[in-house]
Amino acid sequence: MTQHNHQTAPTQFVEANGIRFAYRRFGNTAGVPLVFNQHFTGTMDHWDPLITDGFAKDREVILFNNAGVSSASGEVPTRIDKMATNAVAFIHALDLTKIDVLGFSIGGFVAQEIALQATSLVRRVVLVGTGPRGGEGMATLTPEAQQIFGAAYDDPDHLWLRVHFTKSENSQAAGREFLKRFRLRAENRDPEVNEKVAPAQLEAISEWGAPREAPFEYLKSIRQPTLVVNGGKDVIIYSVNSFILQQHLPNAQLILYPDANHGSQYQYPKQFVQHVSAFLSEEVAR
Repeated sequence: MTQHNHQTAPTQFVEANGIRFAYRRFGNTAGVPLVFNQHFTGTMDHWDPLITDGFAKDREVILFNNAGVSSASGEVPTRIDKMATNAVAFIHALDLTKIDVLGFSIGGFVAQEIALQATSLVRRVVLVGTGPRGGEGMATLTPEAQQIFGAAYDDPDHLWLRVHFTKSENSQAAGREFLKRFRLRAENRDPEVNEKVAPAQLEAISEWGAPREAPFEYLKSIRQPTLVVNGGKDVIIYSVNSFILQQHLPNAQLILYPDANHGSQYQYPKQFVQHVSAFLSEEVAR
């Protein structure tokens, strides 16, 4: 067990693929490492410490910024498969031979590609608030997402109350607790992303979500056991896309949390850690 946690883990750097990746790692080194892939314009500091520290009790947690994001060098690719190629290079640079991979939102697109590109490296996959290539309502940002990201906020952090949580009193209360945890790391925080990140990621999202013939056929090639998690009321990537993933992946389970939007794991952090930990601890694939 390392002595660090979400708040204290130092930011480290490693070179691969011509990129200087920023990362933090902490937790129980006896377990298979869990590599986190972040959401649109997110950094290492956008993860919930209740979740990362929860997982760190049983396994090593690895957070990183992919190319061009925050403290990492390089440019953000405009294709998801290239983001995944960079992620695989980062994982190899850490001399890891077996990992579990977790991806949230656009990070879930990347996680799918990592599983495809590095079959022998990836043991299990967790896909959160995400969807398949050519999924429903995924060719552009949903109308709800466009409204949310286009609005003005007195406190910039309040954007995440709209993105991750529903309008219900209970969900918003959970959101406010999340924002408190979100700012717990007071020192050595990641810088916010620059103005080049969002346009490049949006281009990659549009290419991934564009309609195509037999869009879900590729999912048959992701043979690792997969857990799909979402809120039942996700308006950023519609919840039906989680069902599509579960139906087309060869070995997938699905959890939909009630009265929850895009960030269901932040509304139900303890349950999320419990459910994902149970899935990652299964000895034999179903």
